Amino acid sequence: MDDLSADATFPPIERESVRERLAAARAGTSAQIAALSRDFDGIVEANALVAVDDEHDPEGSSTAFERAHVASLLAQARDHLDDLDRALERLERGEYGRCESCGEPIPAERLGVRPAASTCVRCAATRPR
Repeated sequence: MDDLSADATFPPIERESVRERLAAARAGTSAQIAALSRDFDGIVEANALVAVDDEHDPEGSSTAFERAHVASLLAQARDHLDDLDRALERLERGEYGRCESCGEPIPAERLGVRPAASTCVRCAATRPR
């Protein structure tokens, strides 16, 4: 990476705006995690009250799907929260807005849509999934 830091890209007032956006996204994601956790717990509790045989119960497969679906959404939300935390750390280190792969600036449009983005579009497209 070259000597140009994100501090040069983001003046202090703009850094504070980025920090506020990341904090707001973090708060929203935390609320989503809380809601999904309640949903998941409700599904588990409802199934615990009934002897459910997923294989033979006509409702069993949809209950299992619902539980798996909410668990997947919960995992995605937790991953996103981790991404937001890492973005806040990059902001504090003066590295926010630079691609972690190539070191080039991440376009403002991408950061506007994905504030936790750590790579530019080109590097994100070539990264294995």
